Amino acid sequence: MLTRIGIRLPLILWSLAVLYPIIWMILGSFKTNAEIYANPWGLPESFNFQNFFDAWNNYNIDLGVFNSLFVTVLGTVIALILAVPTSYAIERLTFRGSTLLFNLYISAMMIPMVLGWIPLFFLLMRIGMLDNLFGLAIVYAVSQLPFSIFVLTTFMGSIPKELEESASIDGMSPYGILWKIITPLSMSGIITVTIMNAIQFWNEYFMALIFLQSRENYTLGLAVDFISREAVYTNAWGTLFASLTIAIIPIIILYAIFQRRISKGMTEGAIKG
Repeated sequence: MLTRIGIRLPLILWSLAVLYPIIWMILGSFKTNAEIYANPWGLPESFNFQNFFDAWNNYNIDLGVFNSLFVTVLGTVIALILAVPTSYAIERLTFRGSTLLFNLYISAMMIPMVLGWIPLFFLLMRIGMLDNLFGLAIVYAVSQLPFSIFVLTTFMGSIPKELEESASIDGMSPYGILWKIITPLSMSGIITVTIMNAIQFWNEYFMALIFLQSRENYTLGLAVDFISREAVYTNAWGTLFASLTIAIIPIIILYAIFQRRISKGMTEGAIKG
C-alpha cells in the first residue's frame, strides 16, 4: 500500500502541475480584462465567448488555424508517401548499402534540426518556395522521415515473409505486395507515425518563423505569437488565452481519441524491435 502511494503521489503532483496552467488558461479565455486583473486565479463570473470571436475575427486566428491544418495534413501525407515504400525497401529488399542507408536514417535522428535551418532557408529562397506553405510542408515531412522510417521498419520486419512469397507465387507485383499486404498489416505503425507527425507539425514554431514572412501565411504558432505581442500594448489578454485554447484543443482531442492506439503502437514497435 505504501509502495503504491509512494509511486502514485509524485505522478499525481506532476499531473496537477501540468494541468493547472492549462485549466487556468482555459478559464481566462472566458474572462474579461477586468476580471483577469481583479481575480486572475478565480472562476469567470460568466462564460463569455467574446474573446473567441475577437481572436477569430479581429486577430485572424482563423487563418492560422487553416494554414496549420494545411501544412499538417500535407506534411503528414508526404511523410507517409515517402516513408512507407522506403521502409519496405530497407527492410525487405536486399541490395548493397541497405544497412548503411538505414543507419544513415537512424543517425539523422540524432542531428539537431537547427543545424539545417540556414541551408534550408537559402535553398527554399533559391527555388522560389520561401514564404510558401507547400514548401514548409515539404520541410516538415522530410524532417520527420528518419523517425517515420525507424518506426515503420520495425513493424514491417515483424511480418512473416511467407505471406509475401505466397503473394509473389500467385503473380502479385512488388507494388501490390507493398500496398495490399504489407501496408494493411503495418497499420498500427502507420497510425502511430501519422498521429505523432501531425502533433509535431501542428505545434511547430521555429521553422515556420524562419521560412514564413507574410502574415497571411502565418501558421497557428506564429499567429498566437503575434497576438501575444499585441496583447502587451492592447491588454487583449482574454483574446490571447482564447487563441491559445483554440491552438491546444485539437491536439488534446486528437490525443484523447487515439491515445490507446499510440500507446499500443509504440509498445508493439518496442517489443518487435
